[in-house]
Amino acid sequence: MTIVAMVAAVLLASAALLTGYRVLAGPSTLDRVVGVDSLVAITASGLAVWAAYSNDATVLPGIVALALVGFLGSAAVSRFRVRDDR
Repeated sequence: MTIVAMVAAVLLASAALLTGYRVLAGPSTLDRVVGVDSLVAITASGLAVWAAYSNDATVLPGIVALALVGFLGSAAVSRFRVRDDR
């Protein structure tokens, strides 16, 4: 289980780095919003890997809260976003 958790952690860390680049270099607001939403999903996935690795279910409310915040944040930005000028 340790090897699987380490592989998952490395993959999630590389995904977070690539997504962080997309957030910083995104040419439009929607690219940045999608990047931040992906970072929230990657964080929730990291917490889920930690919960499976440590056999500890106390982080599950945190995963649910992150999912809720990510959804509400994306919905709010898509509802009230201002068009980018090109």
